[in-house]
Amino acid sequence: MTEHAHSHGHSHSHAHGVSPDADRRWLRSALLLLTAYMAVEVVIGVVAQSLALISDAAHMLTDAVSIVLALVAMRLAARPARGGYTYGLKRAEILSAQANGITLLLLSVWLAYEAVQRLISPPAVTGGLVLVTALSGIVVNLICTWLLSRANRSSLNVEGAYQHILTDLFGFVATALAGLIVLTTGFERADSIASLVVVALMLRAGTGLVRESGRIFMEAAPAGVDPDALGERLVATDEVVEVHDLHIWQITSGQPALSAHILVAPGGDCHKVRRGLQELLSGEYGISHATLQVDHVGEQGSPDDVLTLGPRPGTEAEEQAGHCEDSHGPVHRSGPQRRR
Repeated sequence: MTEHAHSHGHSHSHAHGVSPDADRRWLRSALLLLTAYMAVEVVIGVVAQSLALISDAAHMLTDAVSIVLALVAMRLAARPARGGYTYGLKRAEILSAQANGITLLLLSVWLAYEAVQRLISPPAVTGGLVLVTALSGIVVNLICTWLLSRANRSSLNVEGAYQHILTDLFGFVATALAGLIVLTTGFERADSIASLVVVALMLRAGTGLVRESGRIFMEAAPAGVDPDALGERLVATDEVVEVHDLHIWQITSGQPALSAHILVAPGGDCHKVRRGLQELLSGEYGISHATLQVDHVGEQGSPDDVLTLGPRPGTEAEEQAGHCEDSHGPVHRSGPQRRR
């Protein structure tokens, strides 16, 4: 039986920008400002009969809810891992980001329906009141956008709340233009058209949040990381013969993780190879949470045989079973025909 040197390595040195306490402070400030302004806008929107103002107020409600979700998710994610939750509750932040994206999509459907109805039968809109309210809304949202930009936007959770506020800012700009058009030309359908502009922005932001949070839940590789290229980079390392069962995913936003089975040439130093690979992953790819199982390959006489741990293979299926009964994903090998 071939001698095996098993080496399971980890390295943990995560850095996540500003502290969660600082993030919470910025988010709380934005929440207070949004809530106060939203109450005023609802009253004015009803008085002015402006769907654009009411839609902006509805969007501001989702802004406030998104910030509340972000704050709750931050507190949950900060709890230490215990019991069955071996990663802790870090993905509560991703749940929050996905909820923010879904609310944007659902709200955009309702607003689109209402806007189309008003395009067909436009109500009387008080343009001056809409213009003044929208301009003040721009100021409020600029302040809130600045507050959230101070938080750690590498977190998809914070980015979700930020996208809500930013979309609302653009919506207020569209509403202000609509108010000006109604005031100067009497074209009341401008209010509904502004609402449709807001809907388009909400769809764009919501789709992005749902897509990115979905990638994390489905444990896809982080954006910008090509698993095949990374596997080829690992197998090109000295003494590495094969890399398989390579998995790259994100625990939460900004925390990539990797696991892989590494086969080292007979007589190679497994511990040295593991340390070198972990330094490569951390330095070149920013993956500091890496678990590597490192083994020697078999020491059969023929170079074609060194890719298995068991007996000399007779078939491709037996060859695969020799080193791993259920190898997941492509197999990366050194030399010609490197990847399968």
